[in-house]
Amino acid sequence: MPTKLPLLPVTVVGSWPRPQALLAAQRDRRAGRIGAEELRKIEDAAVLEALRLQERSGVDIVSDGEQRRDNFYSFVSDKLEGVRMMTLAEMLSVVEDKAAFERILATLDVPAFSISNPTCVGMVKRRSPLALDELTFLKKHTDRAIKVPLPGPYILTRAMFVPEVALAHYPSKEALADDVVKILRDEIGELVKAGADFIQLDEPVLTELVFTQGETRTFMCAALSATKDPTAELELAVSLVNRVVEGFDSTRIGVHVCRGNWSRNESTLLRGGYSPLAPWLDRMHVRQLVLEYATERAGELVRFAGKELGLGVVNPRTDRVETRDELVARIKAALDLYPADKLFLNPDCGFGTFSSRPLASAEVAAAKLASIAAAARTFRS
Repeated sequence: MPTKLPLLPVTVVGSWPRPQALLAAQRDRRAGRIGAEELRKIEDAAVLEALRLQERSGVDIVSDGEQRRDNFYSFVSDKLEGVRMMTLAEMLSVVEDKAAFERILATLDVPAFSISNPTCVGMVKRRSPLALDELTFLKKHTDRAIKVPLPGPYILTRAMFVPEVALAHYPSKEALADDVVKILRDEIGELVKAGADFIQLDEPVLTELVFTQGETRTFMCAALSATKDPTAELELAVSLVNRVVEGFDSTRIGVHVCRGNWSRNESTLLRGGYSPLAPWLDRMHVRQLVLEYATERAGELVRFAGKELGLGVVNPRTDRVETRDELVARIKAALDLYPADKLFLNPDCGFGTFSSRPLASAEVAAAKLASIAAAARTFRS
């Protein structure tokens, strides 16, 4: 049975800042200094702490904080055959258009050696479930509804398809996408059976397609596999999402779209409203769109008829905790476009998209969530 939700449910996008003990343990595991079981115990403790802080803050739909993941999509390299992590510096050595790649790196607020990309180096298939173990563990420790974030099929395909490496195994990006769709459908089927309340597909770079017109690429799409035509890419994204979710109508599935979440320097992040994306988002067969709206970069609220809105109301990249009154005003504006039973409340994005580069402390993250919950209670009462 689905967990009963209150009016204006408060939830998270997914990631939570990792404690230093966990980051150290992850480094030790990669270096072979500790075993898998020791790492798992430290991961379990970090998940329980993230859960405790979410529950205490008044979150109605919790996540495990992605504590076991290095970031929101690269973690799949440990779960899939045919995928290897490559740093952007390594990728620079193999891509043909080195000048274009170097221009991209120059626009980022991160060093090339510090970011890695899951790259297709063979035929891709599941070695183990992507997130089923995360859900199973969390269900043992909470009676609240659970959200499980997964990388969406478009970003996963585009990131993994580095032509100079992948073409030895797949004739095209679309051929790789067929295997990605199968992997995600198998995963979602298992998550639904295990009782996930909300499955979220992360597709943050759809905004990049309409705001950069193929001229630049963020590091999240270091594969450079997108075409210059954003329409073709958006059509591909819609097709892949719809193929992945087909038949899973009994469980709430959403798509999350933002404008980048790797830096506190807002000038490095994308700017523009959702209107240019609306025709494609409308055609995605998902119940909810989880969208960024807490910064002026996101533009005006857009109404998506027939869909729920996961309204981003706090900025995960600032230390200032938004007040209840500020959030009440944002929610009121959204209620002019959406009925209350179609509105969910969340941060713009995760608080720790990349494990080694948290955007907020756990204390600030918890305070922001508590402010959202206080605003929600104002309307519920």
